Amino acid sequence: MLKQDDDGAFTELYNRYWEKLLFVAGIKLRDLAIAEELVQDIFLDLWQRRNTLELSGELSHYLAVCMKHKVINVQARRKRALDYAQFAAGQPGQGSGNPEDWLRFEELKDQLALLVAGLPERCRITYQLSRDHGFSQKEIALQLQVSEKAVEANLSRALKALRVGLTRIHWMLGFWL
Repeated sequence: MLKQDDDGAFTELYNRYWEKLLFVAGIKLRDLAIAEELVQDIFLDLWQRRNTLELSGELSHYLAVCMKHKVINVQARRKRALDYAQFAAGQPGQGSGNPEDWLRFEELKDQLALLVAGLPERCRITYQLSRDHGFSQKEIALQLQVSEKAVEANLSRALKALRVGLTRIHWMLGFWL
């Protein structure tokens, strides 16, 4: 019935499973707001893919696996943020209020922003969704309605271009200093 755009069927599925999914995500993430967002994302994705979705098992298992992957993605983003914060805290000059270090960091951020802005559109969007918003390749593929291979290729092109650009900037900074 869901494949035939039956709103009532979707409402029934939502009413049947949202609480269970919220409970699982809430326990794992210990953040009710994020858990609610994940439940909404899963049901939005289910509705958007209702005509093309082919399930080999039960819907409850599909929804449980979707939630598992979303929770893992959130936990991975949290870990990356924590690792970055710990790394940044351990860097010389961080938190010392050293104006030179701050200016160098701001200049590097500006240069990176210019490099990102100069990327081809698809590469730029893919890079921003991945790095700025923390989306997985699968989520980016769904968002942009392209294959995961296309996302992987665009991300590889973007990272290569940024690596080359940052290497040039690093070389020029070394030359000027």
